[in-house]
Amino acid sequence: MSSLFVLLPASRIGAQTELPYAVSADGRTVARQGVTQAALLPPASGAGGQVVLVAPAAALSWHRVELPKGVGPRSPRLRAVLEGLLEDRLLDEPDQVHFAIAPGAAAESAAWVAVCDRSWLREALQVFESAQRPVSRVVPEFAPEGSPAVYALGEADATQLVCAGEEGVLVLPLAAASLPLLPSLPEGTPVYAEPAAAAQAEQLLQHTPRIVGTADRLLLAGRTGWDLAQFEFSSSGRQRALKKLSAGWGDLLRAPQWRPARWGTALLVLVQLVGLNAWAWKERSSLADKRQAVRSVLTQTFPNVRAVVDPPVQMDREVAALRQLTGAPSGRDLETVLGVVANLAQGRSATGIDYNGSEVRLRGLAANENEARPIVQGLRTQGYSASLQGDTLVVRAEGQP
Repeated sequence: MSSLFVLLPASRIGAQTELPYAVSADGRTVARQGVTQAALLPPASGAGGQVVLVAPAAALSWHRVELPKGVGPRSPRLRAVLEGLLEDRLLDEPDQVHFAIAPGAAAESAAWVAVCDRSWLREALQVFESAQRPVSRVVPEFAPEGSPAVYALGEADATQLVCAGEEGVLVLPLAAASLPLLPSLPEGTPVYAEPAAAAQAEQLLQHTPRIVGTADRLLLAGRTGWDLAQFEFSSSGRQRALKKLSAGWGDLLRAPQWRPARWGTALLVLVQLVGLNAWAWKERSSLADKRQAVRSVLTQTFPNVRAVVDPPVQMDREVAALRQLTGAPSGRDLETVLGVVANLAQGRSATGIDYNGSEVRLRGLAANENEARPIVQGLRTQGYSASLQGDTLVVRAEGQP
């Protein structure tokens, strides 16, 4: 699996625009990076692979609003409500801008709203669609979340100073005149700088910055929960669910923070397999012991049986032979069956009797099911099965086919 992270320009994008990009297998380490046109970008691949566009800080403005009662992220009135709340704060007409509300926003609570040029975002998405790089998410380069940090970005002739944290995102020129405009920051606020802006940032801020490359910042931006592709730029609910599921599955398979969970799952599966095999071995041993016990009963009771093939059938055959030898009656004998039926027939007598060694067919005892029911029920209690076929009562000992 590999995901592609691309930094958009603040100006309009075209098919020939050179775009910085980074490729990562886990969203945390850079596997490949560079600058190229959209059509030449490496594709995302594998389960959970996604194309993530990063909107630059200069292309976004941030506004904090209080959502009214009954209006949440899924409300059909949300855009109209945002237009009304932000109309006086926007430099452009509301129909020319695109809104994106913070993840987890709820009615009757404060929420951050990102605003950008609608046509700029539409053109960017169209360029990637034309390049066969369908976009999974659009995230901000910096979002109003987390602890505050200061970034010095850009080339030597076009540098920016960005202050980002849960109180907002502020973009200023990297110049001495911008310092009074910075908010009051806590002691030890980290300062980061791209290599081209590091010397200028150190001189201006009197603080040695940590060097961070563009590719690393793209991966960091991709970890946010924000997705600017909302309203008309949003995929269908099913597509978004599949994208989220695919991305989540990819994180589960690759991301370092899920490594303990992966090891735990693998260990659990291994324990289950060992347990199932142990249980199956125990069951097989128990079944083999029972079969051996049945064979032992047969061979000990009838020593003349040498080869044991089907113990129940052989046992039944030997018992029948012994009964015939001793003259003892059997429940399958005709006399025994007739005696049982006579006790249940209440004086009725059969007009015909057929016996084939395993079942007795008696005609004339019952004309219908109602008459036969007492006899059938009585025979069942004494170990016989019986059924009425026309005017013939068929009786067989239980266990006979």
